[in-house]
Amino acid sequence: MAAVIYSLCALTSMLCTWLLLRSYSVNRYRLLLWSGLCFAGLSVNNLLLVIDRLLLPTTVDLSTVRLVVGLIALLPLLYGLIWEEE
Repeated sequence: MAAVIYSLCALTSMLCTWLLLRSYSVNRYRLLLWSGLCFAGLSVNNLLLVIDRLLLPTTVDLSTVRLVVGLIALLPLLYGLIWEEE
């Protein structure tokens, strides 16, 4: 059951990435770009979770890598919310 849930979370974040970046290409609102980049990083984070929990042996731990990727994923959105002006 965990494999289904992890996979659905990864697919959902990839779908959100695609929808946000597609909407940015039509409307050109910069917040959509920053949100899309954030979700792209979160998609990578979710893919690493699937790899860590389902594909690699239990002796390998990618939790630190996943946390760093999650932090880096949030930086574009944080930048867009603080320094961008509409």
